[in-house]
Amino acid sequence: MRNVVLTGSQLTPFDVMAIAKGEATVRIADAALERVRAARRTVDGILDRGETVYGINTGFGALVNTTIGSSDLERLQVNLLRSHATALGEPLSESRTRAMMTVRLNSLVKGHSGVHEDPLHLLVDLLNHGITPYVPHLGSLGASGDLAPLAHMALVLIGEGLVWSESKAVPSLNVLREAGLNPIHLRAKDGLSLINGTSLMAALLAEASVMLQRLVPMADLVLCASLESRRCSVRPFDPRIHDVRPHPGQRIVANRVTQWMQGSPNVADHADCDRVQDPYSFRCAAQVHGVTVERLEALQKTIAVELNAVTDNPLVFPDPSNPGPHEVISQGNFHGEVLGQTADSTALALFEHASISERRMDQILDPARSGGRPFLARTSGLESGLMIVHYVAGAALAEMHGGILPRSGFSTVTSGGQEDHVSMGATACFNLLRVIDRFADVLSCEALIACEAIEGLPVQPSDAVRTLHQLVRSVVPALLEDRSTTTDLEAIREALLSGSWLAVVDSLHPVA
Repeated sequence: MRNVVLTGSQLTPFDVMAIAKGEATVRIADAALERVRAARRTVDGILDRGETVYGINTGFGALVNTTIGSSDLERLQVNLLRSHATALGEPLSESRTRAMMTVRLNSLVKGHSGVHEDPLHLLVDLLNHGITPYVPHLGSLGASGDLAPLAHMALVLIGEGLVWSESKAVPSLNVLREAGLNPIHLRAKDGLSLINGTSLMAALLAEASVMLQRLVPMADLVLCASLESRRCSVRPFDPRIHDVRPHPGQRIVANRVTQWMQGSPNVADHADCDRVQDPYSFRCAAQVHGVTVERLEALQKTIAVELNAVTDNPLVFPDPSNPGPHEVISQGNFHGEVLGQTADSTALALFEHASISERRMDQILDPARSGGRPFLARTSGLESGLMIVHYVAGAALAEMHGGILPRSGFSTVTSGGQEDHVSMGATACFNLLRVIDRFADVLSCEALIACEAIEGLPVQPSDAVRTLHQLVRSVVPALLEDRSTTTDLEAIREALLSGSWLAVVDSLHPVA
């Protein structure tokens, strides 16, 4: 098991997912701890001098103008966690909760939150001991960060709230003690620092990034299988076409298709056929798939920044030579708009990508257009073949359609008007993950149909497509007679999501 060192500036989506799945342990870099201590000295100095600063010795939100006495500062932080730990709905999975904890921890070690180091050490212990808070998923508005989910997480640090134990939610205190861990005592600003930030949104977007990095390239190889099965032309992927409309995404897709289709006898045979043009779902694939590629790249850039950002409020910028309230700044880094809009735009691109995939399935299964076996059945009429696989793709597409309404396009006024614009970023990121699930479903349907259609070709496909066909056949037998294909689709979907097939394809058929 590898160890991920949290520095505040080097965390990647793959690191987050490794920690989330218990495949990596965590420690905080020494230099990061020094930054945490420096910021904490700034907070302590403000308290020692009797200065009043938001988030340290005031109320929160609309109660910003209420000054809190020094004797009540610890109680203020505890009350903050208890009151804000209010959420509903299905709980986050343990892996998603651990991802959220990781992102929060990495943000805090940047050294601009003013939090004491004790909560950070206990978060590390929780991750490394596999102790995971129970967190209902519904409650974040995506501005003032993910308050409700993070408050449920933070309660465990003071020995309250629930944690998972053998698939059940149990009180945290006994579990902590059994692991030899002790709850912490919150100091000024600690509670606010723990719950004010975009950590859930960022964790979900990190998961989406990893999933799509595995799915999107494979979607282009599945496209190649569909091109082979319908004996389509690859001339629409000629680089000259995309050089004169040089959108980066469509150029990447066209290049992949061109290289993966090299050596295909079907390509050579098409040179003298009487078909002038292929349907849009084949001919325009680079232009549609290319948008997905570009949205993924935008998502990757956004999440690379967010995983290593400081997103709570207020922020501390130590100035030891000139101490004072100016060292703490109230601002809006907790606002999740950039994450919400990134998630929403990616969901739309995936829907369109799945839509063109579903059209290709229809083209392959319809004998009037394909010239092949009706629905790829061996005995047409007596058997239905893969007819219902297309239905499944259509049903998945319908669910995806419900996910293209922008979640970040809605705001509600909260906290007595103080928090008068929110991002709904967590809602958008949850929605994106559901859309990705359905996208994987559609892709598995096209892969099953295209690889079955290849069985009837008089010649072999390209080497890359033959590799895909062999991978599919390693988990799904050819359709010799009607059978339920549910487990077939599930097996293909699991392999696509795991990245195992992409690793094989990259090793055997790397794209220059």
